[in-house]
This record gives sequence, structure tokens and C-alpha cells, in this order.
Amino acid sequence: MDDERTVTMTDHTILLVDDDRSLLEMLLSIFRRAGYTDILTASSGTEALRTWREAQPRLIVLDVMLPDMDGFCVLREIRRTSRVPVLMLTARGEAEDRIEGLETGADDYLAKPFLPRELLLRAGAILSRAYPAPNERVELAGATVDMANAEVWKDGRKQTLTAREMQLFEKLYQHAGRIVTTGILCEAVCGEFWQGYESTLSTHIRHLREKIEENPSKPVSLVTVKGLGYRLNLKEATP
Repeated sequence: MDDERTVTMTDHTILLVDDDRSLLEMLLSIFRRAGYTDILTASSGTEALRTWREAQPRLIVLDVMLPDMDGFCVLREIRRTSRVPVLMLTARGEAEDRIEGLETGADDYLAKPFLPRELLLRAGAILSRAYPAPNERVELAGATVDMANAEVWKDGRKQTLTAREMQLFEKLYQHAGRIVTTGILCEAVCGEFWQGYESTLSTHIRHLREKIEENPSKPVSLVTVKGLGYRLNLKEATP
């Protein structure tokens, strides 16, 4: 039966937002050739927000330069109520723009011009992290995390993650291999009003390391990026 069909990555609804009609058509063609069938488009911030509210896509590919409001404004409005994954796509590649996009809540950032394969790989990675299989098991250097049951297996022993630890791990896993700022992590746990939570975050990070690291005092899986935040290294990516 159709409702028993296994949902694949290409079944996810994607919203493409760009005011350049030729580029929008190219994006549409790239995703269609890759097997994605449920694709929506918008050419302005207002249209993007309306389509997002009506269709609830599973991924948004969002250009920064739009005619009525920039992509950061669109993203801020989305982040007021939704954690839908967003890939920022823009001709502006300066470091401050990337930081602003990540601080605003973007899941990744790709500067134009780009290779179609890189776009598809980044989009696929975001979808895989944001919508893991129910029995997802994340392999780290010194432990295995069972996402479905919020459990950590290390040296043959099982430990349970607290709700806060699980929220942090999920956010870090969504951005595995990349920096997640302190602000984004605090917001993932506390919501919009997270200022002042930084010291408590450090405590949760320490407890999480005690469960997932072979040597918590010398972490290799959950590492600190001084002045910015933290990065989760999966087993295949650890030094």
C-alpha cells in the first residue's frame, strides 16, 4: 500500500527561493534530475514566507539577496516558530555574512557560483541529519549514540541522555563536522530568550562529554572552538 512505502530523501518537499528567474530554473532542474519530485519555488521574501506557511516544506534553499527583504529577515521570521532546515545560497561569501547566517539559524551556507553536485550533497546531508531514521545510531570515536532511545553505549555500558543533553546532541548532530555557535545551542535548549544561559550550557556540555568521550578531559568528538562554539566530529571525521 502507498502509506506503507518507505520514505526516501527525495520524497521531502523542498522550497527554492531566489529572485533570479534563470537561476531558480537551474536550481529546479538540478533537484529534479537528482530525483526530487516535490519542489516549490518563490522569487521574493513575502512569497517565500507565504509558501512556507502553507506548504511546510522539509528544506528551504534561501537566497540572501531578495527584492523586498533579505534572506536573513526571512530566516528570522521562520525561526520565530520553526526549526525547518535552511540552506543559505548567496553570491556574498564574506565571513561576516556566513556568521550572520549561522547565528540567525541557517543550517548551512553555500556561496555562488557553486557546483550542482556540492549543492545536492549539502542538501542531502542536511535532510539526513534533520530527519534521521527512527533507529539512527551515531558512531563517535569512543561511543555510539542511539538517537531513537536517547542512549549512549560506551565500553559495553549503557547510559541515558537527559532531555537537555539530547536536545544539545541533536542540534550538534544536525551540523556534524561544522561549528555550532554558543547562541544557537543555547536557543536550541531555552528557546528565544536564552541570554544568560551560557554558563549552564557549559555544564550540560561537560556532562555530555562525560557520557560520549573516551577521555572527557581531552575531547575528540565534542570539541570546543574557542570564541565561537562547539563542533561534533563523527567517527569517520575524527582525527
